[in-house]
Amino acid sequence: MIFCFHGRQVKFKSENASRKLMEQMADKKLKSVHITNYYHKSSGGISTAYDRLLEAANRHRRYVRLIVPGAENVQEEVGEYGRIYYVKANFSPLFDKRYRLMMPWKTYIFDKSPIRQILREEQPDIIEIGEKYTLSLLGGLIHKGFFKSLNRPMLVHFSCERMDDNLRAFVSGTPPFRRLARGVMGNYIFPMFDFHLANSNYTAQEIKDAVSVDKNPRHSKTFYNFCHRFFCASDVPPDERIFVNQCGADTKHFSIERKSLSKRKEMLAEFGFPENATVLLYAGRLSPEKNVKFLPKILKSLLKFYNYDAERHEYRLLIAGDGPLKNWLEEKLEKIAPGKFKILGHIADREKLADIYANSDIFIHPNPREPFGIAPLEAMASGLPVVAPDSGGVLSYANDENAWLAETDVESYFREIRDVFNDDEKRHRKIKNALETAAKYSWENSTDRLFAIYDKMYEDFSRRRNLFVGDVKAETPGFGGNNVISRVKLVQLD
Repeated sequence: MIFCFHGRQVKFKSENASRKLMEQMADKKLKSVHITNYYHKSSGGISTAYDRLLEAANRHRRYVRLIVPGAENVQEEVGEYGRIYYVKANFSPLFDKRYRLMMPWKTYIFDKSPIRQILREEQPDIIEIGEKYTLSLLGGLIHKGFFKSLNRPMLVHFSCERMDDNLRAFVSGTPPFRRLARGVMGNYIFPMFDFHLANSNYTAQEIKDAVSVDKNPRHSKTFYNFCHRFFCASDVPPDERIFVNQCGADTKHFSIERKSLSKRKEMLAEFGFPENATVLLYAGRLSPEKNVKFLPKILKSLLKFYNYDAERHEYRLLIAGDGPLKNWLEEKLEKIAPGKFKILGHIADREKLADIYANSDIFIHPNPREPFGIAPLEAMASGLPVVAPDSGGVLSYANDENAWLAETDVESYFREIRDVFNDDEKRHRKIKNALETAAKYSWENSTDRLFAIYDKMYEDFSRRRNLFVGDVKAETPGFGGNNVISRVKLVQLD
């Protein structure tokens, strides 16, 4: 019998107990269930990441289950170790209405609901929820002990985007809404999960700021205490519970080897562009949070410069993607640049998409608050010069040595796009560096790191289980050296 006071780590009676736990961990095949509303056949980076995770499950021979919205309740096997459960769900009533959403009252609140039944059948060791809105409450319910038949699995929240950026794009970026996002993340999302995983340091920073005393001068300690007591929050310090694993790119598929004069000629003819066209490519979702309304402004500035351009660049904008702003973009571009753009919609044919990347001239990424940015990384792997913002998650891999970074204004983008053609030596050097960067970000490397992180989390969860599971009493928020929870609990160790 030993006591654990105020976040102090439990020590085993002997090294044998710790060694025994590590041996058991090494022999155990962990099963993880990943639940998200962001997986759709016609969506981009997030779906790609989950597909690569399922592939890695078979490579590593460990069980991975994915629960996502669908038109009907169906099950899809992905090799021997992967499985996708599609749960019947209606289309989203707001924002991007192409996508379906699993709602709490239909999918997991009640005993006979589909997600509950799946979890009871699978009995996972790890449950990861990749969403902050309609699904995150599931973590709180499990944390509170409403799913006793699951024997309290480890709970992970996966942040693939920032709430404050979503509010800024769809509602408002004013201070009250920024405080709202921080309050939700710190008082609601953070205490419901044992660990938090983000796809970049930029995305993780929102979580860190939400539990930081310095970043929350108007924080209500009373409300904070209530939330952390209510959700039985962990006694482990926040900096030991937040992890980052960056995404990857299919560097075998997206390759400079696809660059071909004949393919480029065919591509230009198909899209109605002249043979001397300078093709600016954007690939991604056409949605407000992606800042795609900036694209027409960039094209307009380049076209206005035509009469002063000694090289007479015939700029054309090629857009590969779909989303709620597709019609707006078509109308806007038709007004300012008729015949000088092409919107392709979602390209399901990965071979065709890879050929488009390799045979365009510049990749334009307009979003200064990108959570990570798989598309610019794919462009680098394709040998395509990347012009991107000097902020956000793209800085996980983009820098002045492998990309053309700009402030998010028309003048800066105009200058960087022109600079791509002004210095041949610089362009070749940056492309070479970009190819080396992309090679480090293969999906194999990314998923290998991800499984290693899950293993590290689970070892910690098992070793200090009493700090993650049980009644707690909250004190004051804090990050780094300041603990956020205080607990006094009697623990029996074997």
